[in-house]
Amino acid sequence: MLKKIAYALPSVCAAGFVLAVTSFPVAAYDGQTCVAPGNCWEPKPGFPAKVAGSKYDPKHNPKELAKQSESITAMEERNAKRVAAFKKTGKFVYEVEKISD
Repeated sequence: MLKKIAYALPSVCAAGFVLAVTSFPVAAYDGQTCVAPGNCWEPKPGFPAKVAGSKYDPKHNPKELAKQSESITAMEERNAKRVAAFKKTGKFVYEVEKISD
């Protein structure tokens, strides 16, 4: 039993070494192509340097982007009504529809 382990160990170690060596990318980023000191960004191979105007540009709709700010404004208005009602009555009411003016 011990002989079988002794014979299998070198092949297992060799296979592990080969796996470890080949799993790292060959063309790893080396940080040598810098536009300015500290500005060493470069696109991955096969991708454009600028996203705007390329096929990867998401082309966001301004109306869709404005939805979040509109919902935040509405949330702040509801919270202001809740706070005003709490200061007036001393009782917190979550549902804004139940707050009587």
